[in-house]
Amino acid sequence: MTELSAHHFGVTVTDLDRAVEFYRDVLGLDVLNRFSVSGEAFSTGVDVEGAIGNFAHLDAGSARVELVEYDPAGENRDTERVNQPGAKHLGIAVDDLDGFYEKLPSDVETLSEPQTTASGTRILFLRDPEGNLVEVLEA
Repeated sequence: MTELSAHHFGVTVTDLDRAVEFYRDVLGLDVLNRFSVSGEAFSTGVDVEGAIGNFAHLDAGSARVELVEYDPAGENRDTERVNQPGAKHLGIAVDDLDGFYEKLPSDVETLSEPQTTASGTRILFLRDPEGNLVEVLEA
């Protein structure tokens, strides 16, 4: 059987430059590369007629965060809540959650201050500029 391993976690955004700035400057991920993909095979593969994808790959340790801005863009959606079926979030580990929280820019929306769960894990949920949930946990 083929062995599976994580390669990337994809996040669709409407403003790639703004998203890259957030994931690079706020979360501290290094940009590995930026590129665009188009053509019939891509459009067929993503099931979006005439699709063009503008991508940025960022280094998240053992996997990449893939930010992608599509043309044509999809329709807006309501902000997801973590308990909705189909909800998704990106998990990022840090050494010092309180230090990370204290250095967040004031315009970054968090769901709460850092919390210690019953399992002993310290967590903080925030939203990227697109409203996507990001869980930052202390590892």
